[in-house]
Amino acid sequence: MSSATFLKEIQAIGEKFLLKLQKLPKAEPVEIACFSVVLLFIATVLVLTIIACSCCCYSCCGCDGRPDPRHRKSQVRPAAR
Repeated sequence: MSSATFLKEIQAIGEKFLLKLQKLPKAEPVEIACFSVVLLFIATVLVLTIIACSCCCYSCCGCDGRPDPRHRKSQVRPAAR
């Protein structure tokens, strides 16, 4: 997929989302609830991804950005014959 096609696809999704937001005040309560559930799911996935990435970076580098020597991988060398 080329970048131009990808950008057009993202723009189309954004336009559909804006259209849905514009129609939301006139929508039925069930449709508003479904839309809210979808937004809550997306927000939850984003928050959990941020938490997972921050925990991974914290365990690898610590707060100061330097690698933690306790988590350093040891190199395996061939056995001498």
